[in-house]
Amino acid sequence: MTRVTRRGVPLLLVAAAGAGAVLYAPQGAGAAPRPADPVAAIERAAHPLRSTDPGGNTEDLRALGRMVGGASVVGLGEATHGSHEFFTMKERVFRHLVKEKGFTTFAQEMSWTTGLRFDAYVRGEGRKGDVRALVHRELAKTPWDTDEYVHLLTWMRAYNDRNPERELRVMGDDLNYPEQGVELFDGVRAYVREHDPDLLGRIDALYAPLRRVTDGDTYMALPRAERQALAKKAWAAYDLLKERRPAGGGTAYELALHHALSVAQTGDMYAFPLDTAEGQRDAMLYRDRIMAENTAWWQRYDGGKVFLSAHNAHVAYESYDPRYPKMQGAFLRDRLGKRYASIGFTFDRGGFMAQGPDSEVWKPRSVGPATRGMNEYTLDKVRLDDYFVDLRALPAPAKEWLSRARVTRSIGSGWPDGPYKIRLAPSHDVLIHLHEVTAAHRQSQ
Repeated sequence: MTRVTRRGVPLLLVAAAGAGAVLYAPQGAGAAPRPADPVAAIERAAHPLRSTDPGGNTEDLRALGRMVGGASVVGLGEATHGSHEFFTMKERVFRHLVKEKGFTTFAQEMSWTTGLRFDAYVRGEGRKGDVRALVHRELAKTPWDTDEYVHLLTWMRAYNDRNPERELRVMGDDLNYPEQGVELFDGVRAYVREHDPDLLGRIDALYAPLRRVTDGDTYMALPRAERQALAKKAWAAYDLLKERRPAGGGTAYELALHHALSVAQTGDMYAFPLDTAEGQRDAMLYRDRIMAENTAWWQRYDGGKVFLSAHNAHVAYESYDPRYPKMQGAFLRDRLGKRYASIGFTFDRGGFMAQGPDSEVWKPRSVGPATRGMNEYTLDKVRLDDYFVDLRALPAPAKEWLSRARVTRSIGSGWPDGPYKIRLAPSHDVLIHLHEVTAAHRQSQ
């Protein structure tokens, strides 16, 4: 078949030339890439994307499935937290992996409790029409209170309605907020009351002072010594429950124990000296480590394959910011080896939602085309609007070029953000490049 790229150059896909090979009409001598330029190598390895929208034919993603291989956890990043195409592409890839590779869980860098509530929704609890209110209630302070997230959960619930024998799940791998803790305290207490009632008094006594701290500001206003004491109580409750593991464990016990672990993780995070640069750095190292541990635990607990959604930085193998010493992706690779695969995103230009330096209001922002010297400037010279490429399979010169640190867009919740110098090839296994993105659609409540 013939595909016309944004530059109007006919692109001939020739299956006989090998999986994903792309051949182009001859160029003039003046248009040939320089030997040190990786564009030609990326063009030969690039796989064009039919669409970034979920639904429809996903034949174009079969090569991505081959790149994922036998991974049981796949992390798919985002170059901004607030672009429409990054999240719709995530839903599209997740749907494909559900259908073709047996994935069952959508995991997100959100709190354990929010994950439990979304999981209950997609598994049939609550009215279908309440999904917008649910997303807004849980994610109003995050980048993901969007129509795109509502669309994902709506699709997952509809899928489960049609396939009750093979339910899709939602999991939050991040820390909990103190105000969400009551649900976890009650979950641990309910398990202990039913299965180990002799332990109930000790659990109640340990959790009593933690229950009284119902929001993060109040928690952080406490002296650090008191916050450290609360963390010790949370861990003591976890240890008590862990010591009483029943023969054979059981899912009810494992879930209650993870509730207790989440409470303890939150206690640890709030016990760091977050008013110092060193304390913040240690806290971020801890956060990425426990996100990886929680994700790996869920994969064992549920037994299915996990699609992990997070920022590029958190699914990557390398850190580019000294405030984040080691990333979740590196911890997952340590734990899972090649059973973890990292996919990153880049984009040349476009829009996103972000907060300003002095405001928590989410507003649309935009950036123009990448400039010379940026990774995206070179990646966008490939004559496809949108494509993906296996960075591991590139020839040595191109891989070496992509292994050098260059300015690359990496935008979190706030704007302006960066610039950051990133080594793409050592950071991800696969890269998806989009020519242009648009701002996500915040829910209007």
